[in-house]
Amino acid sequence: MPVRGFVGIFKKIHEMAEREVSDEDYIRERLMELQLKFELDEISEEEYTKQEKELMARLEAI
Repeated sequence: MPVRGFVGIFKKIHEMAEREVSDEDYIRERLMELQLKFELDEISEEEYTKQEKELMARLEAI
C-alpha cells in the first residue's frame, strides 16, 4: 500500500477520534447507550457512575 494510502487511513482515524472527543451529539448518544446498559443490568451502578462522570465532563468541556 502506498504511503498516501496510509496517510489517508490515519487522517480518517484522527477525524473519527476528534469527533468522539468533541461531538456533543455523539457524547449524548453514548450517555443514552450507557443508561440503557445500566437499566438492562449489563453494567454495575459503579461502572455506570464512572462512565457517566467521564462523559458529562467531556460534554461540559465542549
